[in-house]
Amino acid sequence: MTRGPSALHRLPAGAKLAALAAGSLGLILVDSLPGVLMALGLVAAGFAAARISPRLAWEQVRPVALLVAILFGAQIWMVGLEPAAVVALRVVVLVALAGLVTLTTRTGDLLATIERAAHPLRGVGVDPARVALVLSLAIRGIPVLADVSRRVQDAQRARGRRDVRAYAVPVVVGALRRADAVSEALAARGRAD
Repeated sequence: MTRGPSALHRLPAGAKLAALAAGSLGLILVDSLPGVLMALGLVAAGFAAARISPRLAWEQVRPVALLVAILFGAQIWMVGLEPAAVVALRVVVLVALAGLVTLTTRTGDLLATIERAAHPLRGVGVDPARVALVLSLAIRGIPVLADVSRRVQDAQRARGRRDVRAYAVPVVVGALRRADAVSEALAARGRAD
């Protein structure tokens, strides 16, 4: 858990989202292992500056750990060890950076900033309120999917099995059930309005 608000917590949501976008773009352009390791160090320093515990920082990345391991293995086979490490670490840094932003910014502030940023797109038919609603649903769905993933992993450990299909299928089914429930709730709300 965080030990109280830090300077990073007090930064405006818009500044953090702009930094996230710039950092993500910059990281995609980095193609060397030292560069990606430096980016990882900067994100780790950001977690430390925000007074976020290593356990909570790890929780941001843990849901994609299996995906990163599979990606790393496939990349080793296709392009070699160092390029595979660059790709895998790039994913870890991007997820950690997004986690740092969401941990230090209230969801309402993020969504209000995104809605304001989408406001100029009204002229081309984009409804900023709908954009904010979709992003809100996505942000709130991530912890649910992480919980489904954690329960499936725990069940696999209890059975002593480590099969990718036995992991992926229940997670996908759980995600589809969640999406169906949200869809029904939104449809019911639409009929009520």
